Amino acid sequence: MRYNGLPTHLTSSDMSLQERIYQQFTDSIQTKHDALECLPDSIELAAQTVVQSLLNNGKVLTCGNGGSAGDAQHFSSEMLNRFERERPSLPAIALSTDTSTLTSIANDYSYDDVFSKQIRALGQSGDILLAYTTSGNSKNIVSAVNMAHDRGMSVIVVTGKDGGTIAAENLLQQGDIELRVPSQSTARIQEVHLVITHCLCDLIDFQLFG
Repeated sequence: MRYNGLPTHLTSSDMSLQERIYQQFTDSIQTKHDALECLPDSIELAAQTVVQSLLNNGKVLTCGNGGSAGDAQHFSSEMLNRFERERPSLPAIALSTDTSTLTSIANDYSYDDVFSKQIRALGQSGDILLAYTTSGNSKNIVSAVNMAHDRGMSVIVVTGKDGGTIAAENLLQQGDIELRVPSQSTARIQEVHLVITHCLCDLIDFQLFG
């Protein structure tokens, strides 16, 4: 018997489902361990880069697509509100939150331009672009990186897999930073992206407020 096209009973045993849960946790832990082996120096440098920008009256513009948009918004909300301590608000703007702007740019021009046109208007020399892309191939992120350079901004990209177009075409310039998670799984990459985001927030607060 089916309800709305779905079976009314499970064909997998409870043990098989438990095993899948165990595997998800195990894979996540392993990916975090692998990232811990290669990313701490780059995460530290990224946090220092953001702090230097903030001390010079700069701001952070963040962007991403899908789950990566959620990561970008997560970072900006922790900056604007607070992370784990009471402290002054810090300037950050998530470029994926204004649906009127996003849809007008996508409709009138191209979805590839939804972030770069905002960066052209809002970005200034000394600001930071913090871009999240699990593949490194998103065309609107590539455009955003190029526009950030045009505006004299430093770029921090949080990626995975082989770094995609951003790595293959050597889009990053001196002073830019790539935080690449060593995994081929989008889910595992995004889980580590969250840890990286929290590391950045913690290190920024620690350097600015002790």
